Amino acid sequence: MKRHVRDSFFVVGEGVLEFDGEGGAVTRQPSTAEELRRFRFSRLGPKGPRTDEETRVALAAAITANVAQPDSADPAVPAGFTYLGQFVDHDLTMDRTESQLGQDVNLDELMQGRSPALDLDSVYGRGPRDKDDQAFYAEDGVKLKVGTTTPVPFPDEGTNVPFEGFDLPRRGGTAGTAADRRLPLIPDPRNDENLVVAQTHLAFIRFHNRVVDELALTGLTGERLFRAAKELVVRHYQWMLKTDHLPRIIDPAIVDDVFTNGRRFFEEPGSCYRRDNSPTMPIEFSVASYRFGHSQVRGAYQWNRVFRSGGPVQAPASLFQLFTFTGVSGNFDPSSALPADLDDVTRGDFFTLPSNWIADFRRLYDFTEAGRDDLVAPAEFDGGNVTKRIDTLLVDPLTRLPAGTFGGRGTQFPEIQRNLAFRNLTRASMMELASGQQIAELFGVEPLTAEQILTGNGGAVLDGLSQEQKARLVEATPLWFYILREAEIGNGRMGPVGGRITAEVFHRAMEGSRISIVRSPYWRPTLGPDSSTFRMVDLLLFAFEGKADLLNPLGDPQTGN
Repeated sequence: MKRHVRDSFFVVGEGVLEFDGEGGAVTRQPSTAEELRRFRFSRLGPKGPRTDEETRVALAAAITANVAQPDSADPAVPAGFTYLGQFVDHDLTMDRTESQLGQDVNLDELMQGRSPALDLDSVYGRGPRDKDDQAFYAEDGVKLKVGTTTPVPFPDEGTNVPFEGFDLPRRGGTAGTAADRRLPLIPDPRNDENLVVAQTHLAFIRFHNRVVDELALTGLTGERLFRAAKELVVRHYQWMLKTDHLPRIIDPAIVDDVFTNGRRFFEEPGSCYRRDNSPTMPIEFSVASYRFGHSQVRGAYQWNRVFRSGGPVQAPASLFQLFTFTGVSGNFDPSSALPADLDDVTRGDFFTLPSNWIADFRRLYDFTEAGRDDLVAPAEFDGGNVTKRIDTLLVDPLTRLPAGTFGGRGTQFPEIQRNLAFRNLTRASMMELASGQQIAELFGVEPLTAEQILTGNGGAVLDGLSQEQKARLVEATPLWFYILREAEIGNGRMGPVGGRITAEVFHRAMEGSRISIVRSPYWRPTLGPDSSTFRMVDLLLFAFEGKADLLNPLGDPQTGN
């Protein structure tokens, strides 16, 4: 199974950068054909200084302190976008060559498979004609499989029925461990690491299947139908990212500049294209700027009519529960209470999602953006339906990650490695990532001041760092922390360092995709309300036929349905 965190990176121009069990880092030249076929990273800026472990521990403690968390930016960002961002990350970083090694593939397939692209290969894999990926597709070889939930009597008869099409398809059978039987039948198992991403992936499956139904009415069949559906889905997905997702997390002026005037720093046209025109991924993006979403995560969410404030359990769904009710990180076992419970691959009696854990998408997105006032969820106020502001604070549960989230099931590791902030800081240090100040200089922008780095704007309090550690932090700020501080000062949107890195990588990944709205500048969406609009809410409305009983199959408590 694919690990969430890489142990090695093939960095173009440097070689294979890898880490040993003690945290040491070495760079060597590729020694096998398989290593040459790995997903390709690059380095956007210069190498930076490493951060000593004592400082990383102290900084991680400040970032994950159990303190009050600021609300979302203004305007508020619906909570679903946190996990849409994680879904997109997996799409960008899926390395299809992992399943291709030893197979006969042409050069174009090889380069595409190991390059970042926004083409939903995490949903489609290599397509229904590939013998290994056929398992993800229905018998017609056009639609994608869906799964069925497991009936549970709690809290009532409304959840004691199976819901077809509301879980990911799963391996099932009787062979292997219980964890093996729960594994999802999707190209990228990382999309089943938490329940919000899993239900987001399911929404994209349903979106594809609905597009297939619509295009079939035009007379298309078989492979032609599949290709036409995939092209339409991917173009609408890219449009949604460009016009809806990115402007919520990045200063919109930066997004507009990149998509109107082009890239200025990352693989800019005319300077560093390779012969095959395939993109790389800067490690500054992978290890720093696109980990902004960790800051948006809340400790609990208003999930559905069962798991909400005032519901049958009198509490919203905790972040731990959102790990529990998955097949990759969790075990679908409601009695699980500790990370060690989730690490047990034999635990649990359920092999598909229990029916009472189906998402109510009205609680994750704001459908009034599409004029659907009838799709507003009942109000239960604790901030669970908007993201946290992008800043230098992570919620306390992220200090106790289940081992399945980083490929650690069945292994021994120091407890500090469960702390997500420590993991991020450590990986960046190992890779000698450029500091925030180095990237600001590269981009020609004014760096954050010492006061901004040390004090911020309602984020992490650095009193636990020594004066010497603070001095080093001000001189060479780890890029991930710098980007979060920059967004914190910008009221929750990434600015000239983090925003520029992220927007340019998205632009390049779209440009380098086989299906590309960047290379087709006159294309416009056809599945939204007009020719310039297609948002995440429009995608969900199309995928779920605009019906409340599909977006929220468990119904509302006051109606009893």
